[in-house]
Amino acid sequence: MTVTPGWYMALSAVLFVIGLSGILLRRNALVMFMSVELMLNAVNLTFVAAGRELLSIDGQVSVFFVMVVAAAEVVVGLAIIVAVFRRRKTASVDELAELRG
Repeated sequence: MTVTPGWYMALSAVLFVIGLSGILLRRNALVMFMSVELMLNAVNLTFVAAGRELLSIDGQVSVFFVMVVAAAEVVVGLAIIVAVFRRRKTASVDELAELRG
């Protein structure tokens, strides 16, 4: 039994749906942040699988750029989450909506 790119695409779709459900259903900022990272990794898996199927290196180059953006997001996002948590003592998104004013 060989693993075809269709299996990788299916795994990527499952990972993306898990990440999307984490964003839509959870109210903790850290869990939502990890869900976004899971979705980005699902997209990376899709790029690599499509690049392998098409015998092109373009998918791996795209993954490099997505990883650079994800690293920048991690730095800025975690800094904001830590700063808010230190001030408010909670990471609930519902509580963060009250930051206006």
